[in-house]
Amino acid sequence: MKNNKQIYFYPIVIEPLEEGGFLADCQVLQGCHAEGATYGRAIENIQDIIQIHIAERLKHRDPLTEVSVPEKTELKLSLPLPIFA
Repeated sequence: MKNNKQIYFYPIVIEPLEEGGFLADCQVLQGCHAEGATYGRAIENIQDIIQIHIAERLKHRDPLTEVSVPEKTELKLSLPLPIFA
């Protein structure tokens, strides 16, 4: 079964909040930011926000800033992994 969905990749910035937790921000999509109690939760939350943002833009046929990878491309990502010891 072929998946016809497009994969989009957007850069995000994650930074710790002074009061605790983390803020994730996608600066290329206006208004797309989310908080999370943990680094992982901030990533999950911003992913949800970005998906909602994209769905609304597609629904209204608004232009979409996108970075996409063709289906057969091997994808490698480099992410900082915070380890607290």
